Amino acid sequence: MFGVIPKALWQNINPADENNLCTWAMRSLLIEDGNRLILVDTGIGDKQTEKFFSYYYLHGDDSLDKSLVRHGFNREDITDVFLTHLHLDHCGGCIKYDPLKEYLIPAFPNATYWSNEDHWNWATHPNPREKASFLKENILPMQESGQLKFLDEGESMHPDIDVLRVHGHTEAQMLPQIRVNGKTLVFMADLIPSTGHIARPYVMGYDVRPLVTMEEKATFLDKAVEKEYLLFLEHDPVNELCTVTKTEKGIRLKEVLKFGDVFGS
Repeated sequence: MFGVIPKALWQNINPADENNLCTWAMRSLLIEDGNRLILVDTGIGDKQTEKFFSYYYLHGDDSLDKSLVRHGFNREDITDVFLTHLHLDHCGGCIKYDPLKEYLIPAFPNATYWSNEDHWNWATHPNPREKASFLKENILPMQESGQLKFLDEGESMHPDIDVLRVHGHTEAQMLPQIRVNGKTLVFMADLIPSTGHIARPYVMGYDVRPLVTMEEKATFLDKAVEKEYLLFLEHDPVNELCTVTKTEKGIRLKEVLKFGDVFGS
């Protein structure tokens, strides 16, 4: 998760267990606006085999269904699923088995699934480095169902959401920048997955173009300081939101915030 950074440094940020594993979250975002209910990313899902899940040491009691119910919704209520990218921990929850476990079907029957053509082509013709993260059972049923739509460069699926494309982690990852209550909330996905990844050299070993990630982070963080963006952290096990500030050592964490304290839910 921290690439070339020595463990002696990152261990202080995200302590590893006896298996040299760190705890990470798969935190989705739900946006309610009038008659639209937009879900950003869907986690790893639950349709894979026990052996498959054993590789990831999933733990905790949270689930997408429990979270939706807690806010008074269910899967049928979702109108849009915005996918930052199609790695298994971001889109696995998009697809499920039918009740007889014979067919793979969309987990959100009334939703439009949003991706972009560049990333879709990248994911459906995967390179050897990312092949294990792009699983056809997570991806192809979206298109086969007729529920998939592509966003062109500079296009959005909502008037209050701008889409930033970045290419370091994977080709044409999309970060939604959401204008709400006079603020801009940016869903950071895998550009900055946790507060431990704010410093420029802290780049994941999974990234296909780590030098590009570093440049994208630098450009984005300069703007995040200037515009006072709220950063939504998808993989941080503790921190939901944060802000950043400029220091003598570069841009660093300014403040961590609870989502409910900022947005009231």
